[in-house]
Amino acid sequence: MKKSLIIIFLIISILSVEIPVMAQQAKTGEIVFGQTVSYLNFTKDKPVKNIRLKWINVNTDPGTWRMEKDKLICSGEPVGVMRSATQYENFILHIEWMHMEPGGNSGVFVWSNADPPEGQALPDGVEVQMLELDWVNLNQKDGVAPPVAYVHGELFGVGGVKTTPDNPRGSRSKSIENRCKGKGEWNTYDVFCVDGVIRLSVNGKFVNGITGSSQKKGYICLESEGAEIHFRNLRLIILDPGVTPDWQSAPVLGGNN
Repeated sequence: MKKSLIIIFLIISILSVEIPVMAQQAKTGEIVFGQTVSYLNFTKDKPVKNIRLKWINVNTDPGTWRMEKDKLICSGEPVGVMRSATQYENFILHIEWMHMEPGGNSGVFVWSNADPPEGQALPDGVEVQMLELDWVNLNQKDGVAPPVAYVHGELFGVGGVKTTPDNPRGSRSKSIENRCKGKGEWNTYDVFCVDGVIRLSVNGKFVNGITGSSQKKGYICLESEGAEIHFRNLRLIILDPGVTPDWQSAPVLGGNN
């Protein structure tokens, strides 16, 4: 029990510490942004080297994503995604994000196939939504604003991926506390993804989750959806694999798998 508490404390400590510049534009056109932090560093005496994460543009323009020191800047145009070079199954994702425009829209897809259908811009997976607070005011219908839950970290399956929401708003799961900050302010998501279960911490508190994802291994995608957004301090703790059959895994794509 004591050892488990120490490991949890170390994980939280690692995720909360800023890491110096770890983003660059690769000569090949790939983006290098963020890094893995091996779980073995918490359980073994001999440290395991962290690995920088490579990202591949799926269906956006070459200028959609650019580096500015330790920040990844997404222009928001066109709508689409870039994906991790490899697939992941069980992991903890730490990411910090900041919208630059009122009502900005973006998100992270986990356990995704990273392969949008013909005529569509976005892939399947479970979306961890990132909306700027004014989105509800700018998307009124007949003078009625959507529920404020939209903008505080909803979780939902897309592209045929099914999930069971912890806090249902239809098929989506809404956060039980409104914790996101508006444009020009940094938000922190810690996303725990294990065996088809997701738990989301928003700015330091767990407030949302889903269970029973029908797809539980795949790519991580960062979304461009119409507005400039900045990302920083992306870290990925890779956990032990589970027993995931092929039918619950996204197909492997070409690239660096």
